Amino acid sequence: MAIFLFGMISLEEGFKAFTGGALEKVLKVSTNSKWKSVGFGVITTTIMQSSSLVSVITISFLSAGLLDLAAGIGIIFGANIGTTTGAWLVAGLGLKVKISTYAMPMLVFGVILLMQKNKHAKGFGYILAGLGFLFLGISYMKEGFEAFKGSFDLARFAMDGLPGLFFFALIGIAATVVMQSSHATLVLIITALAVGQVTYQNALALAIGANVGTTVTAVIGAMSANIEGKRLAGAHFIFNIVTGLVAIVFINQFLIAVDWTSNLVGIAPDNYTLKLAVFHTLFNVTGVMIMWPFVSKMVTFLERKLPKVATYTEGAIHLHGSALDFPETAVVAIRNETFHIYDISFKFLCAGISLPYKKINDSENEDLHKLVKNSRVVTQLDIDEYYETKIKGISSEIIEFISQAAFTWEIEQSENIHWMRSAHQNIIEAVKDMKHLRKNMTLCMLSTNQSLRDHYDLLRVRVAYVIKELDGMKSAIDNNESAEVLLMLDTLKIEIKEGSTQFNHEIISSLHHKKITSKMASSLMNDNQYATHIADNLISMATTIYAVYDNEKLNIERELTLNTDDIESLVTQ
Repeated sequence: MAIFLFGMISLEEGFKAFTGGALEKVLKVSTNSKWKSVGFGVITTTIMQSSSLVSVITISFLSAGLLDLAAGIGIIFGANIGTTTGAWLVAGLGLKVKISTYAMPMLVFGVILLMQKNKHAKGFGYILAGLGFLFLGISYMKEGFEAFKGSFDLARFAMDGLPGLFFFALIGIAATVVMQSSHATLVLIITALAVGQVTYQNALALAIGANVGTTVTAVIGAMSANIEGKRLAGAHFIFNIVTGLVAIVFINQFLIAVDWTSNLVGIAPDNYTLKLAVFHTLFNVTGVMIMWPFVSKMVTFLERKLPKVATYTEGAIHLHGSALDFPETAVVAIRNETFHIYDISFKFLCAGISLPYKKINDSENEDLHKLVKNSRVVTQLDIDEYYETKIKGISSEIIEFISQAAFTWEIEQSENIHWMRSAHQNIIEAVKDMKHLRKNMTLCMLSTNQSLRDHYDLLRVRVAYVIKELDGMKSAIDNNESAEVLLMLDTLKIEIKEGSTQFNHEIISSLHHKKITSKMASSLMNDNQYATHIADNLISMATTIYAVYDNEKLNIERELTLNTDDIESLVTQ
């Protein structure tokens, strides 16, 4: 059993090596309808031979926001059907062919590939070694039960009727909880049944228990997930409990259906191992058919029973441990958390220029000047306290998570993680520049010198304009119009550069006409730099987190964006 379980771990490790980038793309096209989600669950579980791995993948992607709950439930339904293929393979092939002879070549070539530096070669090595250990484990389990039968017969503990069904179902649950794999439990049941260590009906009850027990793995996987992951674990639990109860209550009807189906496909009446595989398939398919009409109601029920709890902005809300399981979810988690600190920082920047965040977004661009002129009340803001309590904590968590993600997935998503790190740094730099800008601005926006006040109003308008423009681009991002957004950002870069240059000219003009003193002019030029740096950092941040993360497309789009030299050239023309 230990060899078999080690084989499953190796197989899972091998499939994880091929998740970088591809899995996210497959998910997008395979889960846009409930039926497709079920198909995805069936196919991936059949290939990976691990419904537990598929459950963990689904929870990770759901927590990262790459799936909705209905699609996740569909995948779980499909995974339950997909796991029945393991029973067919073992019952139909594993017990009739001496599969241990195939195990050794797989282990030899698997170990050779594991020694390679190439990640995909290592992945194939893990898969081959995993299959080798699986085959070897099945062979040893079969031999073990045959040897065991000579000295002790478990079949004499057989129990009939409902007591037997419930008792052996509980044993199946316990075995699956211990091994953390319903597939492993099923192999154990089939090999025990093949040598007569358990009766046919008790084997059916054990199979039902194995199906229910596998929900524990999903519950454990959801512990480090967000509320969406916990809801999916709840759905998994409800589905398997209902399916198990239906199988027990209607066991006699299932036995009739198994006999009829077995006769239809040519399975011998005394071939109980294959009939167990038929039963396992029938009751899982029946469970999906029963629960399918109630998916929407299940989603509503879980959302009501497991509501999203209001979180304090002082801490990160997207950086869950499950997001580190796959490179795609790690990048999405960092991106979502960067959006979180982005929202908090934007409110801070608005307070820094003494303008309400909501009013900036509600104003037309031409009304921003009017809004600024009419806003002469300085917003009370303890900058250092705000930064320490609302921004620095999240920033520290992002940095720590990025370091873990970069170390874990240093090859697949290193470029995207690098860009996310830069985007986060851009936001922090903008916040720090606002701390400097606010020192003079809060005094000069109430100055009796009209010209000085007007100049600082222009700086306030510039920052407000960038915030408004960036927020306005979010709808385009939701429609996957990243190329259009990058062009809009290029336009905004040019506008900011031109505005900064024009502002310096106006300072010189005001100084020449004695409207401001040289000391005022010096402060204005410094603060113009701070305002420009705020705008530039926000635009650089948006260039990263507003992009769609298709590496090839993203690299092309970034090559098309204007760099500093391009902007300088356009502004001076």
